[in-house]
Amino acid sequence: MNRRAAGKRRDEPTGNAPAVGSAVLGIAGLAAEASRFYGMRRFNEAQEICRQILAREPGHVQALNLLGLMAQAAGDHRAAAKMFTKAIAADEVNAACHYNAGNSYQALGNRAKAAAYFSNALALGMDARAVGFILQSPAIAAYVGRIAGKWPLPVTSDELFGTDSVAPLARDLFLRAAMEATTLASMQLEVLLGHARAELLRRASNEGGVDDETVAFACALARQCFINEYAYGQTERESELAGALGDRLLQDLASGAAIAPLALAVIAAYFPVHALPQADALLRRDWPAIIAGLLRVQLREPREEVEGRGTIPTLTPIKNDTSVEVMRQYEKNPYPRWTVNPLTAFAADRARGRTVATAEQQAERDILIAGCGTGSHAIQIAQVYPNARLLAVDISMTSLAYGRRKTRELGLCNIEYAQADILELGAIGRSFDSIESVGVLHHLAEPFAGWRVLVSLLRPGGTMRIGLYSELARRVIVEARTRIAARNYRATAEDIRRCRQDIFREAEQWKPLIGAKDFYSMSGCRDLLFNVMEHRHTLPEIAAFLNEHGLTFQGFEPFDDPAVLEQFRKQFPGTADETNLDQWHRFEVEHPETFWDMYVFTAKKTGP
Repeated sequence: MNRRAAGKRRDEPTGNAPAVGSAVLGIAGLAAEASRFYGMRRFNEAQEICRQILAREPGHVQALNLLGLMAQAAGDHRAAAKMFTKAIAADEVNAACHYNAGNSYQALGNRAKAAAYFSNALALGMDARAVGFILQSPAIAAYVGRIAGKWPLPVTSDELFGTDSVAPLARDLFLRAAMEATTLASMQLEVLLGHARAELLRRASNEGGVDDETVAFACALARQCFINEYAYGQTERESELAGALGDRLLQDLASGAAIAPLALAVIAAYFPVHALPQADALLRRDWPAIIAGLLRVQLREPREEVEGRGTIPTLTPIKNDTSVEVMRQYEKNPYPRWTVNPLTAFAADRARGRTVATAEQQAERDILIAGCGTGSHAIQIAQVYPNARLLAVDISMTSLAYGRRKTRELGLCNIEYAQADILELGAIGRSFDSIESVGVLHHLAEPFAGWRVLVSLLRPGGTMRIGLYSELARRVIVEARTRIAARNYRATAEDIRRCRQDIFREAEQWKPLIGAKDFYSMSGCRDLLFNVMEHRHTLPEIAAFLNEHGLTFQGFEPFDDPAVLEQFRKQFPGTADETNLDQWHRFEVEHPETFWDMYVFTAKKTGP
């Protein structure tokens, strides 16, 4: 049976099935029955129902996907690939079908096609679930088990990898694609990949020959380390070997000597290539395609960002002392560093006319993104509102340069980027139909002073989307910051790495942190635990501000867990009002983890 598959349902009820061949059941009913039989592993019945569905609707994606999964389970990957290809033809943005096709093409030995399908799956939204799929691999599960068997004591390279070295990891194309696409937020994977990096360093230092798959794996690992900004811990011996390998590369660059692709990839897994002296000389050499791709990410793109900084306008001065400190933090660690456009599937559907913009989305409107960071937020809004004029401001020029490069890559033309301090925005002489500021105000010296400035820029009838930290939900972060201060960790890359490794070793005490995605990148961890300024708020404080400034609370963002709303309605039977902040405050007191990320809500301006 295939080791990993998307589209399985293991929670289906068991028992006898009703007759399904009659006209009583429509397509949707038949599909539900097919899924139920599939979940019970009664494949003959599931296949028969899928064929009935396809006789009536030849492009039915769910039926084609299920037939493909059952062919995979039988080891018939040619038939499986054929079914997945048909499903993708009917629905090009179905991430699960791309992923399943990748598994079958990998089993067939067509690694180029497999890699392409895996990359498509990640780009279409599977990046958020990548860790779970990766850990399903028997080979990776075995490595994780060996590490856990000795934890917290270290495992040696021989104990972990044996004579195979990293070959089983290098053969895992989905792992490689995921390392190139997204931060892998998993303690288990980070520890494993840290060991793999050290093993590759040892091999590169010994100048031994390696196959192309190992080089490709090393390049993918280097890209993962670049995405997470070199958050992985390393031993003193590793640091010495990596430094020596880097020195050798610089000597070879200067002399014109050959540079082994593995050596360059391994160095890029420990240091960003663009920061190396004479790095541009690397671009004047001929490299295999996999190395050229690594240099694009670690050298060409950062150069493009640096060169473009001078053309980004500054709208306001940055003069508040706290604002200056925050700016320095995000200049050093722009946040978040992202690669996958979260609206890829949305944009593809919109381009093909499968979804049509609402009148509101089609309207010409002025939108302010106050604190746009590295552009992900602004880019999402620009795709949803293609006729809007967006002003995206941030305090960090490094973040703005990253965002503008990504905007150009996506071909978007309706975003104007500029450097500004929210506290000074009142002087720009502009107003907006909509303002978004999520995860920003609580880093100002005076969050409500910044919020008042934004209210003054909002047109009557306009809406605000605001994100603020919760005092109740962030108690674990406050405790963590207190312990960090007591241990004298500083906000330097070296100390953040050391702090993270100590937290790993004390994992039971730090579960909420280890489960947070931000913990797995240098900028994210600094933002989470070492931010130079963080304020937290309560719902009564927010309600008072809204009332004072003529803003009507419209509701919170949809919750990832639908059980939250179910619990809320149970707590206030018959009177539950999702726009009642007093009720939400009483609910949060009993469920303080509800707003773990932050309060994200919309408010409407009713006054002038």
